[in-house]
Formats: sequence, C-alpha cells, structure tokens
Amino acid sequence: MTQPFKTVTRRRLLQGAAALSGATMISGLPFAARAAGPITVGFIYVGPRDDFGYNQAHAEGAAAVKAMEGVTVIEEENVPETIDVQKTMESMINLDGATLLFPTSFGYFDPHILTLAPKYPDVRFEHAAGLWTDGMPPNIGSYFGYIGMGQYLNGIVAGHMTKTKKIGFVAAKPIPQVLQNINSFLLGARSVDPAITCQVIFTGEWSLAVKEAEATNALCDAGCDVITCHVDSPKVVIETAAGRGAYVCGYHADQSALAPELYLTGAEWNWAGVYPKMVQTAIDGGTLENFQRGGLADGYIKMSPLGPAVTPEAKAQFDATLAEMMKGGFAVFKGPMKDNQGNVVLEEGQVQVETDIALESMNYLVEGVIGSTS
Repeated sequence: MTQPFKTVTRRRLLQGAAALSGATMISGLPFAARAAGPITVGFIYVGPRDDFGYNQAHAEGAAAVKAMEGVTVIEEENVPETIDVQKTMESMINLDGATLLFPTSFGYFDPHILTLAPKYPDVRFEHAAGLWTDGMPPNIGSYFGYIGMGQYLNGIVAGHMTKTKKIGFVAAKPIPQVLQNINSFLLGARSVDPAITCQVIFTGEWSLAVKEAEATNALCDAGCDVITCHVDSPKVVIETAAGRGAYVCGYHADQSALAPELYLTGAEWNWAGVYPKMVQTAIDGGTLENFQRGGLADGYIKMSPLGPAVTPEAKAQFDATLAEMMKGGFAVFKGPMKDNQGNVVLEEGQVQVETDIALESMNYLVEGVIGSTS
C-alpha cells in the first residue's frame, strides 16, 4: 500500500493559513470562462490509490489526465468521509489553486461538497454517484455509470459456471447503487437458470478487510461457488474466494492477476476514458453538465476479458448480451418482478431501461436474493 502523501502537511498548512488570514476564495469570471487555458485539477480518494478497486479505477483516470498538456494534477488518498475531506478540498483550492475537483467517494457529497460549493462558486466540484438536483449549487456536477449492466454480465457468466446454483455477493452498504448491483448480478444468473439464488452479506463499511474475509468464507461455507462484491477494494474478497476454490467476478478494476485461473470476468470503471474529456471541456471553457451518466456504449464502463475457465456457452451468451447492451436501452429490470419479501416492485409489462433515474433510488432486493437491507 502506498503511504498517504501530503495528507498531514496539506491539512496543517491550511489550518495555519486560515489562522493567519482566514480562508480565501477564488474569484473572477464564471467557471466556464475562467477555466479556459491551463488548469489545476484535484482528485481525492477515500482509500489508497492502489487498492485493486474503486480508488484505483479513479486514480487510473487521474493518470490519464496527468498526460494532458496544460494540466496540473494533485491527488490525496485515504481521506475519510468526514470534515477531513472539506479541509482537503479547501487546501487544494487555497494552497494549490485547483479550480476543478473530483472528490470521488460517495459520502463526500452530503454534507461536505454541498457545504463548500456555495463558499467557492468559481470552483467546479465533480462528484461520482451523487444525485445533483435542481436547487443545488450550480457549480456541482454529478457523474456516474450504469455499472449494474456489468454486474448483469458478471451474473450471466456466473450462472453458467455455478454447479451448486448458489452464488454470493459481499456488499458494503445497502445504498441504491449497491442494491442495484446485487439485483443485477442475480438477474443475469437467472437469465441462465431461474433456480439460482444469490446470498448477500453486508459488511457495513466500504473497506473493512477482516469482515470482507469473514463474509467471503461464510458464503463459501454456505455453498456459494461464484462470488463477486461491491466494496472499495475487492482484493480480499477475490483472494479469499479463490483460496476456497470458488470462481470470482471482479468489480471496479481488473483483479484477474489476483486469481488468474478462477477469475471469470469483471465490471470495471473506465475513468481513464471519461476524465480527460471532462477536463478538456474545462480547458476549452466549455460547460460541464450538472448531471452526467453513461454506460458501456459511452465508454463509462468496460468488462474484464473473459478468463480461461469460461465455457463456450457462457461466452456466447455474454457476447450476445453485451452486443445488445451496446445498442442502448437494455432493460435488466422487467415486470412482473417481486422483491425478496414477496412485494410486487414491477407490474407485468413494466420495464426499467438502463437510463431510468428511478433505478438510482432502489431500496429492495429482488426475489431470489438471500439477505436483508436492514
């Protein structure tokens, strides 16, 4: 693991500067006009940049931005979802002159970005997964990808590879994006065999290695022979599951190197293809949308190459479904559908395509998922 860099110095410098002269605020022309030309961009991660997961995927995007002409990139890792992230953002603004920030963790949005954005109206705050809505500060952007589509593809391969008809999911917190991934994973598997079930265990934290290992072992003990996850760093889950002889599907980034023979595929972010475009828009003095989403066809997400264990039948359905997804308008969620408490969540004929914003408010687990959100 890399050590946090500038973490202590950055925050202490900010506190000292504030004590002497008070916090300063960049002022001048509106963001789009003022940002034209050279720009300083800040990236903030809740964990280490080499975590084989969420933070690494964003760091790969930052690395692509570093290669751009006229761009200075500053980064800070291991910043918790507390007042610390406000201190980090302010130091990047006041000490480094950053005018475009990418605070990447889910919990940075509310209250932290929402608190600072009105204070620094000439700085652009771009946040992954937050739901920007009318009435929020206009210098906030919300961007994310339809990565549930990737988990559906994971599920298709899992459905072909499972022998026990039991697949498993290690999850951090029961927020909508996580629930959507769990449900998508099972629905992909059930497109192969409707008898398949998915057991989920929530750890309660984005990164908690001990609980992730315990949860993975518990799933293996319960007979789950294909396992995936939604935690910040899938490394522990992948290595623990593979150590027990289970197949694994990755998430966030490519973890195939951790389990070369048992890694089936994975749903990955493609921030290296997204961030340079956003930064170039800022350099050109263009307008960044307050709400941006994209899927496979838009280059926001990608799939890990299929592993050596994947059967020809699994590959054929995977490829065919991926081709349909690339056309746009693919629907994972189709009625009639019940949650795992027996409640109807989609009536006959109801369809939710990938772009349906209601999916980002999901609060249920579908029928066939063993587990609870509470």
